[in-house]
Amino acid sequence: MRRLNKFRSKNNKAKVPLEPSTSLVSAEPAAAVVLGLQVVAEGIEPIVDIVAVHGLNGHCEKTWTAGNGVNWLRDLLPHDLPNARVLSWGYDANTHSRSRVSCQYLFDHARTLVSDLCLEREITHTNKRPIIFVAHSLGGIIVKSALIHSDAARRGALEEHRSIKLSTYGVMFMGTPHQGGSGVALGRLMVNVASVFVAADDRLLQHLERDSEWLQQQLGQYGPISGDIVTKFAFEEYATPTALGHSIIVVPRASAVVPGATDGEPIAIHADHTNMVKFGMKSDPGYRTVSGHLRVMARNAGDAVGGRWDTEGRVDAVRSNQPIQLFDVQSSVLEMLHVEHFVGRDEEIDRIHKEFQNNGARKIVVVHGLGGMGKTQLALAYAQRHRDKYSAVFWINSKDVDTLKQGYATAAKRIYHDYPSLIHLKAITEGSDLDKAMEAVKSWLSNPQNDRWLIIYDNYDTPKLPGCDEVGTFDIQPFLPKADHGAILITTRSSQLRLGRPVPVKKLENINHSLEILSHASGRDDLSSDPGARILACELDGLPLALATAGAYLYQVSTSLTDYLQMYKASWLRLQKKTPQLLSYEDRALYSTWDISLDHVKQQSSLAVKLLQLWAYFDNQDVWLELLQECRRDGPEWFSELTEDQISFDEAVRVLCDHALVEANTVNRDDSVESRGYSMHSCVHSWIMHVVNNGWDDSMAEIALTCTGLHVPDKTRPQYWYMERRLIRHANKCQKILCTSQVGQYDNGSMHVAVHNLGLLYADLGRLDEAEKMYQRALQGSWGPEHTSTLDTVHNLGNLYADLGRLDEAEKMYQRALLGREKAWGPEHTSTLDTVHNLGILYANLGRLDEAEKMYQRAQQGKEKA
Repeated sequence: MRRLNKFRSKNNKAKVPLEPSTSLVSAEPAAAVVLGLQVVAEGIEPIVDIVAVHGLNGHCEKTWTAGNGVNWLRDLLPHDLPNARVLSWGYDANTHSRSRVSCQYLFDHARTLVSDLCLEREITHTNKRPIIFVAHSLGGIIVKSALIHSDAARRGALEEHRSIKLSTYGVMFMGTPHQGGSGVALGRLMVNVASVFVAADDRLLQHLERDSEWLQQQLGQYGPISGDIVTKFAFEEYATPTALGHSIIVVPRASAVVPGATDGEPIAIHADHTNMVKFGMKSDPGYRTVSGHLRVMARNAGDAVGGRWDTEGRVDAVRSNQPIQLFDVQSSVLEMLHVEHFVGRDEEIDRIHKEFQNNGARKIVVVHGLGGMGKTQLALAYAQRHRDKYSAVFWINSKDVDTLKQGYATAAKRIYHDYPSLIHLKAITEGSDLDKAMEAVKSWLSNPQNDRWLIIYDNYDTPKLPGCDEVGTFDIQPFLPKADHGAILITTRSSQLRLGRPVPVKKLENINHSLEILSHASGRDDLSSDPGARILACELDGLPLALATAGAYLYQVSTSLTDYLQMYKASWLRLQKKTPQLLSYEDRALYSTWDISLDHVKQQSSLAVKLLQLWAYFDNQDVWLELLQECRRDGPEWFSELTEDQISFDEAVRVLCDHALVEANTVNRDDSVESRGYSMHSCVHSWIMHVVNNGWDDSMAEIALTCTGLHVPDKTRPQYWYMERRLIRHANKCQKILCTSQVGQYDNGSMHVAVHNLGLLYADLGRLDEAEKMYQRALQGSWGPEHTSTLDTVHNLGNLYADLGRLDEAEKMYQRALLGREKAWGPEHTSTLDTVHNLGILYANLGRLDEAEKMYQRAQQGKEKA
């Protein structure tokens, strides 16, 4: 058995060049012939095979390699088309032996190409995967011959070869001489191609001219099947140097483009015949054109080829006198809620559709995200939008094992309703054995001809993950059909489920989508022009469940959206409990939708629960380890354990991330300024305070305030302004804590310093009113009027009043700070002299120049002594 070899670059890494390649002016250097299929790139979850075929005197690698060593099939295309397996086929295409350049010889190569492809696709179980050919020069003649041969294959005569034509979605011919034109015979074009590599003589010319009649006949044979194939005819624009010393347009446009071809498109490549398939960098115009067409064809190939294979199965059944088995099951809303008004999510739906491109193998997509994000609605909207692609769609609630089995029983009833001839299903549907019903449906789904179904396993929120054996969790894999076909869509809150391609569902970023949900749910029009509606939509932050909940309440009352927002902030839990139930959501209530996630967090990590509770006293955005470590030594035991090191913190926050209650920040940050932060949705933040915490906790509020205040950076710290920006949201939360609780009024030195530092933070950011409030609050909770920390606050209040132009108040603060510092530190201490200096500035601004001079002289003398 021939082994497939991967192309390897010298450093085993894909090269993406920065400089363009230089066109070659001579024939490619001789290289050892590499025969058969070579794997250029395996692809990531590939949905299409791209097969490159070189021409005469070509080479399966060198033909596609530019002068700078870049092979675009290997080094460029996998970056732009990662879900494609790229193959290059090599054959002995030497023109130096006059007798071997014959079309019969080319036809032998064509049959070998088909055979090699069939073998590889059979071994890798990808028989039905779509194919796109890229063929250079006379390699296009081989590809056409291969497709003609494949199309002619029938039962009993290399029937397996037929799969290649059935699976071929498109062909990109690169400088292929399809026909004569402009007075040039087809045989003459063959000689032109050969002349690039060898000085042709009369015997070779006669040989090729004789075979040109066969080529013309081939063109007629290929015409009828070309209508099934998307075709791109690329033609060269520049002349190519030949072995005879002159330059020619080897294959002019009139020969490279077949006029009137069904679904065919001409493409100009700004290069000569040899270099039209050599691209040295991604910005090469030729590469952009070719790769762009390949991406479009790859995106559309799955549906087209999948439909062909479906039709082929029916035709085969007729040929063999077997009854055609039908597997179409009518859609039903008995077990599946209809999505009447679905907003946005086009990107997610398109991504799901892309992952489900039909290539003959089973596809699994895992839609994951926070509860209330609309995962179920997204899955059902996808099923409705693409229902014509599937013969049957089943929705199975998978919140636990019993419910999942009941979903299978309902599916069995639907199948029997549409196909009463399946007698074995009658007893199953009338009985109560859920296991038998499940196995019967799985068996029906596993029929090789029944390969166009879609199953949605919804609400699989209790997965049994490695290293986790919680009560109530289960592994869904034994419940999935064993067939290697069909489409499976799983919705879950867990980001750790690794069964298929993940599709994350996050908040709605477009505020107009949020307003549309509010408008539909509340029955109120023109909300886009209502300022209150926009503020409410921002507060609910793109969470569909929260928006639908607000709309359901507003639908029954005449309350304005502004008043609703005030009630939302003041009486969150009571308001949620008074809201009507939402039938379109499994949990139906915003205040209970995350309870199941909380239960699993409790089973996995007590520290994660404590972190969740503490988070209510920080802002919901950007909490990170170093912020919390400010209070590690002074905090309770659980807090010291949580913040001991990165491993302890990550272990707790990972549990919260696994259940989508928290997510890692993805915005770019400066890696030199502490660790990455984590955030939670604003509605989850409110739920923690009103439901999880069930009341105010002064001790946790103190931890949050102290951590934030003590983390305010000194201006001597590198990039201190970046840290100030990270802290300001938490500072705003601390300000609310100080305004609504007794926190900060205790005899606590750390607390005093923290509040004082918050004043420094606001002052440095130019928010002077907030700074004054922090300084005043720091004085209320200080150790005493003559304590050095108190005097620092008094001095900074003097600075603040001076900046505000409140000079009389500033003088009082400076005088108070000066008296205290002289008593505590002495008249020549640097802190005392700082106050003296600032008093001098103040007196100068007041026009009291004599006093200003005295202060300056005192400050100068003190500094000289120091």
